[in-house]
Amino acid sequence: MNTVVVYTTGDACMQCRLTKQALDAVGLAYADIDLTDPHNAAARDYVTAELGYSSAPVVVVDDHDHWTGFRPDRIKQVATCSDARPTSERS
Repeated sequence: MNTVVVYTTGDACMQCRLTKQALDAVGLAYADIDLTDPHNAAARDYVTAELGYSSAPVVVVDDHDHWTGFRPDRIKQVATCSDARPTSERS
């Protein structure tokens, strides 16, 4: 499985913090990209223009599996799918 990417608006975002805590709790690796950082303008464009989201967090599992907001149900679903694969296929 590719690493999950969490696009956030910084530590002040409660849903962003809860999402990262839930990912940690189920043991999913993720990259945290702060959309408020000027260096991440391309990521901000990707989230808004390509994915169509206007609020954070935005969680991207792959090109077809992504969502916005704190979604513990989706996080558990992704964790369950990654656990179902043989250990040799896990990254």
